[in-house]
Amino acid sequence: MTVVSENRSVTDTEEEILRLYRAHLSKGRATLAELFGSHMEVESSGAWLTTSDGERFLNAGGYGVFIMGARHPTVVEAVERQLRTHPTATRILLEPTVARAAEALVSVTPPGLDRVHFALSGAEAVETGLKLARAGGHKRTVSMSGGYHGKTLGALSATAKEVYQKPFRPLVPDFTHLPFGDADALRQELAAHPGEVCVIIEPVQGEGGVILPPKGYLRRVEELVREYDGFLILDEVQSGFGRLGEWWGADIDGIVPDVLLAGKALGGGVLPVSAAVATREAFRPFDKDPYVHTATFSGQPLLMAAVQGAIQAMSEGRLVTRALELGGRLLPRITEIARRNIPDLLVEVRGRGLLIGVELIEAGLAGELLIELFNHGVVANHSMNGSSVVRFTPPAILTDRDVDHLLDSFDKATRALISGSATLPGRR
Repeated sequence: MTVVSENRSVTDTEEEILRLYRAHLSKGRATLAELFGSHMEVESSGAWLTTSDGERFLNAGGYGVFIMGARHPTVVEAVERQLRTHPTATRILLEPTVARAAEALVSVTPPGLDRVHFALSGAEAVETGLKLARAGGHKRTVSMSGGYHGKTLGALSATAKEVYQKPFRPLVPDFTHLPFGDADALRQELAAHPGEVCVIIEPVQGEGGVILPPKGYLRRVEELVREYDGFLILDEVQSGFGRLGEWWGADIDGIVPDVLLAGKALGGGVLPVSAAVATREAFRPFDKDPYVHTATFSGQPLLMAAVQGAIQAMSEGRLVTRALELGGRLLPRITEIARRNIPDLLVEVRGRGLLIGVELIEAGLAGELLIELFNHGVVANHSMNGSSVVRFTPPAILTDRDVDHLLDSFDKATRALISGSATLPGRR
């Protein structure tokens, strides 16, 4: 279908956009788009997105960005208001929106986390946390196998995935990867290097395939880090901001890290924003020298308006509680359908809140299921470190009709998978 772009004489067709992807972006991304029928997304609202040919899809993907759906009116209003007044600051003078955004963010994080550095991407937040650890004397870093922390150089060093690391070696030195859930292995590493180790960990491994830790593990991690004078970074870029049915995974286990990382949903599904929220002690290197870690667009007013709008929307809409309630409905139903329709292809369905994973016996089947879900009007995600897992991260604003659509589509998609009738997407 042809789309006439507003305020331009250029017309966008799927063929032309594919050509431009191949010419100027990524040939691989163009090929991936073709697997999904070369549909072109042009509009989004709430839980739904619309393609150029007028088809609508329930967005249960977005890699965790859309906890409040797309274009939430509270966020949009805040951003539009700031856009009309002062979108970009000098970063020399006092500027109120960044101060108010920091105040709002620490009001919903665990007690003791009251210093904030804003960035744009989750990987930037990870880099900030790692730099705070090293500035405080913790020169060794432990991350977990299956964990995902981004693909900038420091973040990639913590992301224990061979296919992502290999082209860019040598990476940052002194990174060790341990099994997720193995507190004894962590104790040995911390004991071998007391006062030197930073531990970076996710409360739930999202890209790892929605891997939940053993009961009590995160609290034990915190205890061990404190016992051996370590430094704890909790990466909540995907799991945080209500996704698990609590504001943060830290709240579930009652822990307080040295640095908590936020992102994805922090910008309200409208703008890219991330943050490292730290204790006063951990943040001391940045307090001492305000120029030791900076970025041009850190804390810019337009982004900070989105943060304030997002926190307001989450609070006023009780979306954290809503995520817990919806997850309580969806997880057992998705499990029931999967066990009924694809018992021989299924490993496990697992999740917490609105982070749900369906693990199949091989990665190719997960790809087929993603495509078949799309054929039935649902966008979901693969898992970068758990390639056999289809991941659902729907918004907390789903209506009963939306829930029915998601479950009905999952039922039809799994039936198509087992019958061998799964097909590449076309025009419905």
